[in-house]
Amino acid sequence: MSSRLLAISLSALLATSLALFSPPGHATDAARSLLDLHQLRLAAQKTLGDFYMYNGMEGDQRYARMIGQSLNEANARLEALSDMPGEGSKALRAQLTQQWSDYQGDLERLVGTLKKQGYTDLQPVADLAAENRQLMALCLELYNKIQQESGQQVAALTQQSREQSLLMQEIAVDYALRSASVGATFMGGGEVRPIEEMVTQFAEQLAAMEQTAQNSTQIKQTLSGISTKWRYIERSLMNYNENSVPFLVNKYSDSIIEGLERVSAEYAASQS
Repeated sequence: MSSRLLAISLSALLATSLALFSPPGHATDAARSLLDLHQLRLAAQKTLGDFYMYNGMEGDQRYARMIGQSLNEANARLEALSDMPGEGSKALRAQLTQQWSDYQGDLERLVGTLKKQGYTDLQPVADLAAENRQLMALCLELYNKIQQESGQQVAALTQQSREQSLLMQEIAVDYALRSASVGATFMGGGEVRPIEEMVTQFAEQLAAMEQTAQNSTQIKQTLSGISTKWRYIERSLMNYNENSVPFLVNKYSDSIIEGLERVSAEYAASQS
């Protein structure tokens, strides 16, 4: 199943659970907005990883298509964020729209440059990475503001699984960056956590998720599959300077995130 179709099916699952178990009105609207915003964060983060892969794999057109797919997903999620619960979230939503438009324009120009001349200058790529970090920070601010103004808090297990998805995406982006032709030169300043630290955190949190008492049989099976895939790439992630395998990490990280999003939807359904 493609990531786009998976996102649609997960949204349908959560929407069904909200309709069945949530009271009508703002709580349901807020839960849907928070899901859309989470998916927007994943897609926006992925566009940067897709770009690094496109650069590192010498213009492989599959990654150009993946950039387009991630942009389309992010745009669809942003468009779905229509009804904000308060003035603060409305202002942040407007700011996010502008920042996203600027970022998308810069990304598309860089993709065009790569297609035309086969390389890009370093500074625009560093600037794009900085823009992406700013987008992630703004998305998180809006995520928290929606919860504050609506009084609708994301349940702990659902939030835990969402954060794990975002961490996996962050790791994948970082690995793709390090595997790109100019490596860490693309970092563009700012605080970037060591990949070893992120890998250790992911492994510890995944182990904790597997021990969660509330896990259903289906969730246990999904987490077991995620764990198997994680172990397959964990050594490569920790030893990123040796035998770089960006295609493998990219493929498995996408699959791991899909599994985590299924777990997140199942937690949301059970906790509604």
